[in-house]
Amino acid sequence: MGMYRELPKLVESVDSDPNVKVLVVRGAGTKAFASGADIHEFREVRGDAESARSYNEHVAAAEHALERMTKPSIAMVHGYCIGGGCGLALACDLRLSDYEGRFGITPAKLGLVYSLESTKRLVDLVGPAQAKWILFSGLRVDAERALRIGLVDSLHTSEELESATSEFASTLASRAQFSVTATKEIVRRISAGQAEDDRETTQLRNSSFDTDDYAEGVRAFLEKRAPKFA
Repeated sequence: MGMYRELPKLVESVDSDPNVKVLVVRGAGTKAFASGADIHEFREVRGDAESARSYNEHVAAAEHALERMTKPSIAMVHGYCIGGGCGLALACDLRLSDYEGRFGITPAKLGLVYSLESTKRLVDLVGPAQAKWILFSGLRVDAERALRIGLVDSLHTSEELESATSEFASTLASRAQFSVTATKEIVRRISAGQAEDDRETTQLRNSSFDTDDYAEGVRAFLEKRAPKFA
């Protein structure tokens, strides 16, 4: 519960820090990204609909903060990624896992119903049929199947996962940040159902031509060198 309370503030601090370009979310160790909610807390913080409302609001706020931050986020998944932990991974932009990754969302084992927003993130990644398989059964998905159905974006050995994630995060940080953040916003709008450009998306595209990133990108292309974006 404490993690969910603190996460929106942490995300806000990352998003407002000009020295940070990519957020990597990981578990505390190398055995699990998150093994799921503490079932012993359920009677106290989710004993009935009224008490569960506050808990659910904190969960939604944490997931929403990750999803709506302007900068890209990567979930680095070691081992078990279960329940609410899987929900947080889904709220990140990308997911890298080791081969020991085990993914599960278990409302059907607990008599719970996940929110529409959380469920939509899963459906957007793996499609309706795979989402139903995961949610109806509560069964765990191993890393190779997770990659195959689009639940994760790449697999690595446990020893290589951290360096691979760091390397990929560095790649994102080296790109034109206006392009990255604007594209993230446009993809978010598409996922929300927008199908045509509006004033905001048109302005995002047009304003890119006035940025230092664009000027540097063109110079680097003409000079046949790698660009050095701010």
